[in-house]
Amino acid sequence: MPTADAIWKDMQGRGVEFVFAQFVDMYARPSAKLVPVGSREAFDGLLEDGAGFAGFAAGEIGQVPSDPDIAAIPDLASYTPVPWQPNLARFACDVTVEGEEWAYCPRTILRRVLARAKEKGFEFRMGLELEYFLVRQRDDGSIEIADAYDTLEKPCYDMAGLTRRYDFLTTVSRFCNGLGWGNYANDHEDANGQFEQNLTYDDALVSCDRAIFFRYMVHTLAEQHGMIATFMPKPFSHLTGNGCHFHMSLWDGGTNLFLDESDPRGLGLSDTAYKFIGGLRAHARAYSGVTAPTVNSYKRLKLGTTSSGATWSPVWISYGYNNRTQMLRIPGPGRIEDRTIDGSCNPYLAAAAVLAAGLDGIERGLDAGEPNSENLYTVPEQDLRARGLQSLPANLLEAIGELEGDDVLRAALGRGRDEDYVDYFARVKRDEWFRYHEQVTPWEIREYLTRF
Repeated sequence: MPTADAIWKDMQGRGVEFVFAQFVDMYARPSAKLVPVGSREAFDGLLEDGAGFAGFAAGEIGQVPSDPDIAAIPDLASYTPVPWQPNLARFACDVTVEGEEWAYCPRTILRRVLARAKEKGFEFRMGLELEYFLVRQRDDGSIEIADAYDTLEKPCYDMAGLTRRYDFLTTVSRFCNGLGWGNYANDHEDANGQFEQNLTYDDALVSCDRAIFFRYMVHTLAEQHGMIATFMPKPFSHLTGNGCHFHMSLWDGGTNLFLDESDPRGLGLSDTAYKFIGGLRAHARAYSGVTAPTVNSYKRLKLGTTSSGATWSPVWISYGYNNRTQMLRIPGPGRIEDRTIDGSCNPYLAAAAVLAAGLDGIERGLDAGEPNSENLYTVPEQDLRARGLQSLPANLLEAIGELEGDDVLRAALGRGRDEDYVDYFARVKRDEWFRYHEQVTPWEIREYLTRF
Protein backbone atom coordinates (compact mmCIF):
# COMPACT_ATOMS: atom_id res chain seq x y z
CA MET A 1 0.00 0.00 0.00
CA PRO A 2 1.56 3.36 -0.98
CA THR A 3 1.78 5.98 1.73
CA ALA A 4 0.37 9.48 1.58
CA ASP A 5 3.93 10.82 1.74
CA ALA A 6 5.02 8.74 -1.26
CA ILE A 7 2.00 9.79 -3.32
CA TRP A 8 2.41 13.45 -2.39
CA LYS A 9 6.06 13.28 -3.47
CA ASP A 10 5.05 11.71 -6.80
CA MET A 11 2.34 14.34 -7.32
CA GLN A 12 4.82 17.12 -6.64
CA GLY A 13 7.26 15.60 -9.12
CA ARG A 14 4.59 15.43 -11.81
CA GLY A 15 3.19 18.87 -11.09
CA VAL A 16 -0.25 17.54 -10.14
CA GLU A 17 -2.47 20.45 -9.12
CA PHE A 18 -5.91 18.77 -9.18
CA VAL A 19 -7.34 15.34 -8.45
CA PHE A 20 -10.59 13.65 -9.32
CA ALA A 21 -12.22 12.15 -6.23
CA GLN A 22 -14.21 9.55 -8.16
CA PHE A 23 -16.80 6.90 -7.29
CA VAL A 24 -19.39 4.93 -9.27
CA ASP A 25 -23.10 4.30 -8.97
CA MET A 26 -24.99 1.08 -9.78
CA TYR A 27 -24.48 1.69 -13.51
CA ALA A 28 -20.71 2.13 -13.01
CA ARG A 29 -20.99 5.73 -14.18
CA PRO A 30 -17.97 7.59 -12.76
CA SER A 31 -18.90 10.67 -10.75
CA ALA A 32 -16.21 12.98 -9.44
CA LYS A 33 -15.30 16.29 -7.95
CA LEU A 34 -12.27 18.16 -9.22
CA VAL A 35 -10.33 19.00 -6.07
CA PRO A 36 -7.37 21.43 -6.02
CA VAL A 37 -4.44 19.99 -4.09
CA GLY A 38 -1.89 22.75 -4.34
CA SER A 39 -0.85 22.31 -0.72
CA ARG A 40 -0.16 19.33 1.52
CA GLU A 41 -2.87 20.58 3.83
CA ALA A 42 -5.45 20.42 1.04
CA PHE A 43 -4.30 16.92 0.05
CA ASP A 44 -4.43 15.60 3.61
CA GLY A 45 -7.87 17.16 4.07
CA LEU A 46 -9.16 15.30 1.02
CA LEU A 47 -7.75 12.00 2.30
CA GLU A 48 -9.30 12.47 5.72
CA ASP A 49 -12.66 14.03 4.93
CA GLY A 50 -13.21 13.01 1.30
CA ALA A 51 -15.23 14.99 -1.22
CA GLY A 52 -18.89 15.66 -0.47
CA PHE A 53 -21.76 14.96 -2.87
CA ALA A 54 -25.54 15.11 -2.88
CA GLY A 55 -25.91 11.36 -3.38
CA PHE A 56 -29.38 11.38 -4.94
CA ALA A 57 -28.10 13.71 -7.69
CA ALA A 58 -25.19 11.41 -8.49
CA GLY A 59 -27.21 8.41 -9.68
CA GLU A 60 -28.31 5.06 -8.29
CA ILE A 61 -26.39 5.05 -5.01
CA GLY A 62 -29.27 4.30 -2.63
CA GLN A 63 -30.13 7.86 -1.64
CA VAL A 64 -33.22 10.08 -1.65
CA PRO A 65 -33.21 13.91 -1.67
CA SER A 66 -33.65 14.11 2.12
CA ASP A 67 -30.54 12.06 2.87
CA PRO A 68 -27.32 13.59 4.22
CA ASP A 69 -24.42 14.04 1.83
CA ILE A 70 -22.20 11.17 0.84
CA ALA A 71 -18.44 11.52 1.17
CA ALA A 72 -16.08 9.93 -1.36
CA ILE A 73 -12.99 8.79 0.56
CA PRO A 74 -9.91 8.22 -1.66
CA ASP A 75 -8.15 4.87 -1.64
CA LEU A 76 -4.43 5.62 -1.81
CA ALA A 77 -3.81 2.37 -3.71
CA SER A 78 -5.94 3.65 -6.61
CA TYR A 79 -3.80 6.73 -7.31
CA THR A 80 -3.81 7.21 -11.08
CA PRO A 81 -2.00 10.08 -12.82
CA VAL A 82 -4.07 11.10 -15.87
CA PRO A 83 -1.65 10.51 -18.78
CA TRP A 84 -3.05 13.09 -21.20
CA GLN A 85 -3.41 15.81 -18.52
CA PRO A 86 -0.12 15.96 -16.60
CA ASN A 87 -1.40 18.20 -13.77
CA LEU A 88 -4.33 15.87 -12.97
CA ALA A 89 -4.70 12.57 -11.07
CA ARG A 90 -7.55 10.27 -10.09
CA PHE A 91 -8.40 8.43 -6.89
CA ALA A 92 -11.08 5.73 -6.82
CA CYS A 93 -13.13 6.34 -3.69
CA ASP A 94 -15.29 4.44 -1.24
CA VAL A 95 -18.57 6.10 -0.33
CA THR A 96 -19.35 6.88 3.30
CA VAL A 97 -22.26 8.66 4.98
CA GLU A 98 -21.73 10.40 8.31
CA GLY A 99 -18.47 8.53 8.80
CA GLU A 100 -19.88 5.03 8.12
CA GLU A 101 -19.45 2.77 5.10
CA TRP A 102 -22.36 3.15 2.67
CA ALA A 103 -23.87 -0.23 1.84
CA TYR A 104 -25.00 0.91 -1.62
CA CYS A 105 -21.45 1.70 -2.78
CA PRO A 106 -20.46 -0.95 -5.39
CA ARG A 107 -16.78 -0.69 -4.51
CA THR A 108 -17.59 -1.24 -0.84
CA ILE A 109 -19.73 -4.28 -1.73
CA LEU A 110 -16.79 -5.87 -3.56
CA ARG A 111 -14.36 -5.04 -0.75
CA ARG A 112 -16.61 -6.85 1.73
CA VAL A 113 -16.82 -10.00 -0.42
CA LEU A 114 -13.04 -9.91 -0.94
CA ALA A 115 -12.56 -9.64 2.83
CA ARG A 116 -14.77 -12.68 3.34
CA ALA A 117 -12.70 -14.60 0.79
CA LYS A 118 -9.51 -13.48 2.53
CA GLU A 119 -10.78 -14.89 5.83
CA LYS A 120 -11.01 -18.26 4.07
CA GLY A 121 -7.45 -17.97 2.76
CA PHE A 122 -8.31 -16.81 -0.77
CA GLU A 123 -7.09 -13.82 -2.76
CA PHE A 124 -9.22 -13.19 -5.86
CA ARG A 125 -7.35 -12.10 -8.98
CA MET A 126 -8.84 -11.14 -12.32
CA GLY A 127 -7.91 -9.99 -15.77
CA LEU A 128 -10.60 -8.19 -17.79
CA GLU A 129 -11.02 -8.22 -21.57
CA LEU A 130 -12.64 -4.91 -22.45
CA GLU A 131 -14.28 -4.71 -25.87
CA TYR A 132 -15.67 -1.55 -27.43
CA PHE A 133 -16.81 -0.02 -30.72
CA LEU A 134 -15.62 3.24 -32.23
CA VAL A 135 -18.60 4.89 -33.92
CA ARG A 136 -19.95 8.21 -35.15
CA GLN A 137 -23.47 9.52 -34.67
CA ARG A 138 -25.44 10.67 -37.69
CA ASP A 139 -27.67 13.76 -37.68
CA ASP A 140 -30.75 11.56 -37.18
CA GLY A 141 -29.29 10.03 -34.00
CA SER A 142 -28.40 6.67 -35.53
CA ILE A 143 -24.82 5.40 -35.40
CA GLU A 144 -22.32 4.13 -37.93
CA ILE A 145 -18.86 2.61 -37.75
CA ALA A 146 -16.37 5.46 -37.49
CA ASP A 147 -14.01 3.83 -40.00
CA ALA A 148 -15.81 3.91 -43.37
CA TYR A 149 -13.30 1.39 -44.78
CA ASP A 150 -13.97 -1.21 -42.06
CA THR A 151 -16.35 -3.32 -44.12
CA LEU A 152 -14.89 -6.84 -44.20
CA GLU A 153 -17.31 -9.69 -43.53
CA LYS A 154 -14.76 -11.22 -41.16
CA PRO A 155 -12.71 -8.27 -39.85
CA CYS A 156 -11.31 -9.96 -36.73
CA TYR A 157 -7.54 -9.32 -36.36
CA ASP A 158 -7.58 -7.26 -39.58
CA MET A 159 -4.16 -5.62 -39.88
CA ALA A 160 -5.43 -2.83 -42.14
CA GLY A 161 -8.16 -2.00 -39.63
CA LEU A 162 -5.58 -1.84 -36.85
CA THR A 163 -3.38 0.38 -38.99
CA ARG A 164 -6.17 2.89 -39.64
CA ARG A 165 -6.70 3.18 -35.87
CA TYR A 166 -2.99 2.95 -35.06
CA ASP A 167 -2.70 6.40 -33.45
CA PHE A 168 -5.71 5.82 -31.20
CA LEU A 169 -4.84 2.28 -30.12
CA THR A 170 -1.16 2.96 -29.51
CA THR A 171 -1.99 6.06 -27.47
CA VAL A 172 -4.26 4.00 -25.21
CA SER A 173 -1.63 1.26 -25.01
CA ARG A 174 1.16 3.69 -24.10
CA PHE A 175 -0.96 5.28 -21.42
CA CYS A 176 -1.90 1.89 -19.90
CA ASN A 177 1.71 0.73 -19.84
CA GLY A 178 2.88 4.07 -18.48
CA LEU A 179 0.53 3.45 -15.57
CA GLY A 180 2.03 -0.02 -15.06
CA TRP A 181 -1.08 -1.89 -16.13
CA GLY A 182 0.65 -4.36 -18.45
CA ASN A 183 -1.18 -3.91 -21.75
CA TYR A 184 0.09 -6.92 -23.67
CA ALA A 185 -2.19 -7.08 -26.73
CA ASN A 186 -4.48 -4.89 -28.83
CA ASP A 187 -6.66 -6.30 -31.57
CA HIS A 188 -9.42 -5.63 -34.02
CA GLU A 189 -12.28 -7.72 -32.69
CA ASP A 190 -14.86 -9.80 -34.52
CA ALA A 191 -17.16 -6.94 -35.52
CA ASN A 192 -16.53 -4.01 -37.81
CA GLY A 193 -15.34 -1.05 -35.75
CA GLN A 194 -14.75 -3.21 -32.66
CA PHE A 195 -11.52 -3.39 -30.65
CA GLU A 196 -10.13 -5.10 -27.58
CA GLN A 197 -7.18 -4.12 -25.39
CA ASN A 198 -5.92 -6.58 -22.80
CA LEU A 199 -4.41 -5.82 -19.40
CA THR A 200 -2.43 -8.14 -17.12
CA TYR A 201 -4.43 -9.71 -14.29
CA ASP A 202 -4.18 -8.33 -10.76
CA ASP A 203 -6.04 -8.16 -7.47
CA ALA A 204 -9.76 -7.98 -8.24
CA LEU A 205 -10.28 -4.54 -6.68
CA VAL A 206 -7.27 -3.15 -8.56
CA SER A 207 -8.53 -4.62 -11.83
CA CYS A 208 -11.99 -3.11 -11.33
CA ASP A 209 -10.53 0.31 -10.50
CA ARG A 210 -8.51 0.08 -13.71
CA ALA A 211 -11.56 -0.97 -15.74
CA ILE A 212 -13.45 2.15 -14.64
CA PHE A 213 -10.55 4.41 -15.56
CA PHE A 214 -9.93 2.52 -18.82
CA ARG A 215 -13.51 3.15 -19.96
CA TYR A 216 -13.21 6.81 -19.02
CA MET A 217 -9.90 7.06 -20.89
CA VAL A 218 -11.20 5.40 -24.05
CA HIS A 219 -14.34 7.58 -24.04
CA THR A 220 -12.26 10.73 -23.57
CA LEU A 221 -9.67 9.93 -26.22
CA ALA A 222 -12.36 8.88 -28.70
CA GLU A 223 -14.05 12.25 -28.29
CA GLN A 224 -10.71 13.96 -28.91
CA HIS A 225 -10.49 11.99 -32.18
CA GLY A 226 -14.01 13.01 -33.22
CA MET A 227 -15.54 9.61 -32.41
CA ILE A 228 -17.75 7.96 -29.82
CA ALA A 229 -16.52 4.89 -27.96
CA THR A 230 -19.22 2.54 -26.70
CA PHE A 231 -18.96 -0.50 -24.45
CA MET A 232 -22.71 -1.13 -24.98
CA PRO A 233 -23.28 -4.90 -25.23
CA LYS A 234 -25.05 -4.88 -28.60
CA PRO A 235 -25.00 -1.56 -30.49
CA PHE A 236 -25.57 -3.25 -33.89
CA SER A 237 -28.09 -6.05 -34.35
CA HIS A 238 -26.08 -7.77 -37.11
CA LEU A 239 -22.65 -7.61 -35.46
CA THR A 240 -20.97 -9.33 -32.53
CA GLY A 241 -21.52 -7.63 -29.15
CA ASN A 242 -19.14 -6.26 -26.54
CA GLY A 243 -18.06 -8.62 -23.80
CA CYS A 244 -16.12 -7.84 -20.65
CA HIS A 245 -14.86 -11.35 -19.99
CA PHE A 246 -13.37 -12.03 -16.55
CA HIS A 247 -10.34 -14.33 -16.29
CA MET A 248 -10.35 -15.49 -12.68
CA SER A 249 -8.21 -17.37 -10.19
CA LEU A 250 -7.83 -17.73 -6.42
CA TRP A 251 -4.42 -17.33 -4.82
CA ASP A 252 -2.66 -17.77 -1.48
CA GLY A 253 0.30 -15.43 -1.66
CA GLY A 254 2.39 -16.63 -4.59
CA THR A 255 0.44 -19.88 -5.04
CA ASN A 256 -2.30 -20.18 -7.66
CA LEU A 257 -4.90 -22.36 -5.94
CA PHE A 258 -6.65 -23.07 -9.24
CA LEU A 259 -3.57 -24.67 -10.80
CA ASP A 260 -2.99 -28.42 -10.91
CA GLU A 261 -0.70 -29.60 -13.71
CA SER A 262 -1.65 -33.23 -12.95
CA ASP A 263 -5.38 -32.63 -13.46
CA PRO A 264 -6.75 -35.93 -14.86
CA ARG A 265 -9.23 -34.00 -17.04
CA GLY A 266 -6.31 -32.29 -18.75
CA LEU A 267 -7.45 -28.74 -18.04
CA GLY A 268 -4.79 -27.91 -15.47
CA LEU A 269 -7.37 -27.14 -12.79
CA SER A 270 -7.38 -28.05 -9.11
CA ASP A 271 -10.21 -29.51 -7.08
CA THR A 272 -10.77 -26.02 -5.66
CA ALA A 273 -11.18 -24.63 -9.16
CA TYR A 274 -13.71 -27.32 -10.10
CA LYS A 275 -15.77 -26.56 -7.01
CA PHE A 276 -15.59 -22.87 -7.91
CA ILE A 277 -16.95 -23.78 -11.36
CA GLY A 278 -19.71 -25.76 -9.65
CA GLY A 279 -20.69 -22.58 -7.80
CA LEU A 280 -20.64 -20.48 -10.95
CA ARG A 281 -22.87 -22.96 -12.73
CA ALA A 282 -25.28 -23.19 -9.80
CA HIS A 283 -25.74 -19.40 -9.60
CA ALA A 284 -25.25 -18.35 -13.22
CA ARG A 285 -28.90 -17.70 -13.98
CA ALA A 286 -29.09 -15.40 -10.96
CA TYR A 287 -25.78 -13.60 -11.26
CA SER A 288 -26.38 -12.90 -14.96
CA GLY A 289 -28.68 -10.15 -13.71
CA VAL A 290 -25.51 -8.46 -12.43
CA THR A 291 -22.98 -9.53 -15.08
CA ALA A 292 -25.39 -8.79 -17.96
CA PRO A 293 -27.38 -6.01 -16.29
CA THR A 294 -29.18 -4.16 -19.09
CA VAL A 295 -32.04 -4.73 -21.50
CA ASN A 296 -29.49 -4.64 -24.30
CA SER A 297 -27.36 -7.37 -22.68
CA TYR A 298 -29.77 -10.10 -23.72
CA LYS A 299 -29.54 -9.13 -27.37
CA ARG A 300 -25.94 -10.29 -27.08
CA LEU A 301 -26.67 -13.50 -25.08
CA LYS A 302 -28.73 -15.24 -27.72
CA LEU A 303 -28.81 -18.12 -30.14
CA GLY A 304 -28.11 -17.32 -33.76
CA THR A 305 -25.36 -15.81 -35.88
CA THR A 306 -23.96 -12.44 -36.85
CA SER A 307 -22.34 -11.18 -40.04
CA SER A 308 -19.13 -13.01 -39.09
CA GLY A 309 -20.99 -16.29 -38.56
CA ALA A 310 -20.95 -16.48 -34.73
CA THR A 311 -22.13 -14.41 -31.77
CA TRP A 312 -19.11 -15.47 -29.66
CA SER A 313 -21.37 -15.21 -26.60
CA PRO A 314 -22.73 -18.00 -24.39
CA VAL A 315 -26.30 -19.23 -24.13
CA TRP A 316 -25.86 -22.46 -22.15
CA ILE A 317 -24.55 -22.85 -18.59
CA SER A 318 -21.57 -25.04 -19.37
CA TYR A 319 -17.82 -25.19 -19.08
CA GLY A 320 -15.16 -26.72 -21.23
CA TYR A 321 -11.78 -26.62 -22.83
CA ASN A 322 -10.41 -23.70 -24.84
CA ASN A 323 -13.84 -23.44 -26.44
CA ARG A 324 -15.53 -20.07 -26.89
CA THR A 325 -19.03 -21.55 -27.22
CA GLN A 326 -18.99 -22.38 -23.50
CA MET A 327 -20.14 -20.02 -20.76
CA LEU A 328 -16.99 -20.87 -18.80
CA ARG A 329 -13.90 -21.33 -20.96
CA ILE A 330 -10.63 -22.75 -19.65
CA PRO A 331 -8.12 -20.85 -21.80
CA GLY A 332 -5.13 -22.33 -19.99
CA PRO A 333 -4.12 -24.08 -16.76
CA GLY A 334 -5.07 -22.36 -13.52
CA ARG A 335 -7.73 -19.90 -14.64
CA ILE A 336 -11.39 -19.67 -15.61
CA GLU A 337 -12.94 -17.26 -18.10
CA ASP A 338 -16.58 -16.21 -17.58
CA ARG A 339 -18.07 -15.09 -20.89
CA THR A 340 -21.49 -13.98 -19.60
CA ILE A 341 -20.07 -10.64 -18.51
CA ASP A 342 -20.58 -7.73 -20.89
CA GLY A 343 -19.48 -4.16 -21.40
CA SER A 344 -22.42 -2.64 -19.51
CA CYS A 345 -21.56 -4.36 -16.23
CA ASN A 346 -20.53 -2.62 -13.06
CA PRO A 347 -17.22 -4.48 -12.62
CA TYR A 348 -17.31 -4.19 -8.82
CA LEU A 349 -20.78 -5.74 -8.57
CA ALA A 350 -20.02 -8.35 -11.24
CA ALA A 351 -16.83 -9.39 -9.45
CA ALA A 352 -18.64 -9.56 -6.12
CA ALA A 353 -21.37 -11.75 -7.60
CA VAL A 354 -19.13 -14.26 -9.38
CA LEU A 355 -16.78 -14.50 -6.41
CA ALA A 356 -19.69 -15.15 -4.04
CA ALA A 357 -21.02 -17.82 -6.39
CA GLY A 358 -17.63 -19.51 -6.67
CA LEU A 359 -17.01 -19.42 -2.92
CA ASP A 360 -20.38 -21.07 -2.37
CA GLY A 361 -19.28 -23.84 -4.71
CA ILE A 362 -16.12 -24.36 -2.67
CA GLU A 363 -17.92 -24.25 0.68
CA ARG A 364 -20.57 -26.74 -0.41
CA GLY A 365 -18.28 -28.88 -2.55
CA LEU A 366 -20.44 -28.44 -5.63
CA ASP A 367 -19.77 -30.72 -8.58
CA ALA A 368 -18.70 -28.97 -11.77
CA GLY A 369 -19.82 -31.88 -13.91
CA GLU A 370 -17.86 -33.00 -16.94
CA PRO A 371 -16.27 -30.48 -19.29
CA ASN A 372 -17.77 -29.99 -22.72
CA SER A 373 -15.72 -29.95 -25.92
CA GLU A 374 -18.54 -29.58 -28.46
CA ASN A 375 -19.51 -26.57 -30.52
CA LEU A 376 -22.66 -25.70 -28.60
CA TYR A 377 -23.80 -23.40 -31.40
CA THR A 378 -24.47 -26.46 -33.57
CA VAL A 379 -26.04 -28.92 -31.09
CA PRO A 380 -29.87 -28.86 -31.23
CA GLU A 381 -31.51 -27.19 -28.25
CA GLN A 382 -33.59 -30.25 -27.39
CA ASP A 383 -30.43 -32.37 -27.18
CA LEU A 384 -28.74 -29.95 -24.80
CA ARG A 385 -31.81 -29.75 -22.57
CA ALA A 386 -32.05 -33.55 -22.58
CA ARG A 387 -28.50 -33.62 -21.19
CA GLY A 388 -29.60 -31.39 -18.33
CA LEU A 389 -28.00 -28.16 -19.54
CA GLN A 390 -29.78 -24.97 -18.54
CA SER A 391 -29.83 -21.81 -20.61
CA LEU A 392 -29.08 -18.34 -19.36
CA PRO A 393 -32.12 -16.06 -18.88
CA ALA A 394 -33.71 -14.79 -22.07
CA ASN A 395 -34.08 -11.20 -20.90
CA LEU A 396 -33.34 -8.81 -18.06
CA LEU A 397 -36.72 -9.31 -16.39
CA GLU A 398 -36.17 -13.08 -16.17
CA ALA A 399 -32.63 -12.59 -14.84
CA ILE A 400 -33.78 -10.19 -12.14
CA GLY A 401 -36.38 -12.70 -10.98
CA GLU A 402 -33.63 -15.32 -10.64
CA LEU A 403 -31.40 -12.89 -8.75
CA GLU A 404 -34.13 -12.04 -6.24
CA GLY A 405 -34.52 -15.72 -5.37
CA ASP A 406 -30.81 -16.44 -4.82
CA ASP A 407 -30.02 -16.34 -1.10
CA VAL A 408 -26.25 -16.64 -1.60
CA LEU A 409 -26.06 -13.56 -3.81
CA ARG A 410 -28.54 -11.74 -1.61
CA ALA A 411 -26.27 -12.24 1.39
CA ALA A 412 -23.11 -11.38 -0.54
CA LEU A 413 -24.37 -8.07 -1.92
CA GLY A 414 -25.43 -7.04 1.57
CA ARG A 415 -28.12 -4.96 3.16
CA GLY A 416 -28.85 -1.25 3.03
CA ARG A 417 -30.84 0.82 5.51
CA ASP A 418 -34.13 -1.05 5.28
CA GLU A 419 -33.69 -3.43 2.35
CA ASP A 420 -31.27 -5.89 0.83
CA TYR A 421 -29.14 -4.48 -1.97
CA VAL A 422 -30.59 -7.16 -4.25
CA ASP A 423 -34.07 -5.70 -3.75
CA TYR A 424 -32.83 -2.19 -4.50
CA PHE A 425 -30.98 -3.42 -7.59
CA ALA A 426 -34.03 -5.39 -8.76
CA ARG A 427 -36.35 -2.41 -8.30
CA VAL A 428 -34.10 -0.15 -10.39
CA LYS A 429 -33.61 -2.78 -13.09
CA ARG A 430 -37.27 -3.77 -13.24
CA ASP A 431 -38.12 -0.11 -13.84
CA GLU A 432 -35.49 -0.08 -16.60
CA TRP A 433 -37.12 -3.13 -18.18
CA PHE A 434 -40.62 -1.65 -18.14
CA ARG A 435 -39.44 1.69 -19.52
CA TYR A 436 -37.98 -0.27 -22.43
CA HIS A 437 -40.95 -2.59 -22.79
CA GLU A 438 -43.41 0.30 -23.03
CA GLN A 439 -41.72 1.68 -26.15
CA VAL A 440 -43.38 1.01 -29.50
CA THR A 441 -40.52 0.21 -31.86
CA PRO A 442 -40.17 0.53 -35.65
CA TRP A 443 -40.06 -3.28 -35.80
CA GLU A 444 -43.53 -3.50 -34.23
CA ILE A 445 -44.92 -0.98 -36.70
CA ARG A 446 -43.48 -2.97 -39.62
CA GLU A 447 -44.63 -6.30 -38.19
CA TYR A 448 -48.12 -5.44 -36.97
CA LEU A 449 -49.46 -2.22 -38.52
CA THR A 450 -51.34 -3.79 -41.41
CA ARG A 451 -51.63 -7.33 -40.02
CA PHE A 452 -54.58 -6.64 -37.75
